[in-house]
Amino acid sequence: MHVVTSKQELAEHIAEWRHNDEHVALVPTMGSLHAGHLALVELAREHAERVVVSIFVNPTQFAEGEDFENYPRSLERDKLRLKTTGTDLIFAPEATTVYPFGIENATIVSVPGLTENFCGASRPGHFDGVTTVVARLFALAQPDVAVFGQKDYQQQLVIRRMVEDMNLPVSIITSETIREDDGLAMSSRNAYLDEEQRTIAPMLYAELSAVGNELQNGRRDFAELESAAQQRLMDAGFVVEYFAIRRALNLEVPDRDCDDLVVLVAAKLGDARLIDNIVVTV
Repeated sequence: MHVVTSKQELAEHIAEWRHNDEHVALVPTMGSLHAGHLALVELAREHAERVVVSIFVNPTQFAEGEDFENYPRSLERDKLRLKTTGTDLIFAPEATTVYPFGIENATIVSVPGLTENFCGASRPGHFDGVTTVVARLFALAQPDVAVFGQKDYQQQLVIRRMVEDMNLPVSIITSETIREDDGLAMSSRNAYLDEEQRTIAPMLYAELSAVGNELQNGRRDFAELESAAQQRLMDAGFVVEYFAIRRALNLEVPDRDCDDLVVLVAAKLGDARLIDNIVVTV
């Protein structure tokens, strides 16, 4: 496994693989890797001969007052974990490599529409930061395939839209959410939970599952389902940003005849901002 920090080193490896007619998969991460990330790598390996994992805590997707400075960083530990996955190359660039003219002068890639609600509403500018850095990583790594997790459901929809709109030659694959034994979606931010909060956090998935079961049993009073679930979470100590039932394809408000739905939640529990979702086909 190679570890590179410069775009020149990355380009040399990519060129060698291309010369050998090998396909390249990219798994973009911000490090602090857990089993959910490793599952992305394993899925990437199924779709390409070579796998690149990028580790870069991207400053442009953090709003003022968010946890950029405190975001967990563990590059040496991440290297050890990736050695077990068959990762071919870790790309761990400095900010000056990703943003050569500085963040203030960086070209911004923005996807309107899909980024205006949910996490986009509560984290202004977040998705511009995501699409900007992902577009740059695509330009640097030139992947055939890129793998993202379903836990960030809105994010993977936004990236799919960007790729289609800009006609980028990258196939986007979404991996199912990897969960702890009690249902909590794996996340680097789970480290912010104290012992008591950690016992409460699985309620997010429990509420998603309960609403999903109601939908599959024929309920279509979406607003009532949303409101009741949100209240139960608030009673348990969550500060709920949203709990919503939407069309899985585009996050629009569904009508009663919609068959493909996604139930999404974002909530704070102490210092941890947690997101999760389930896809429901009825």
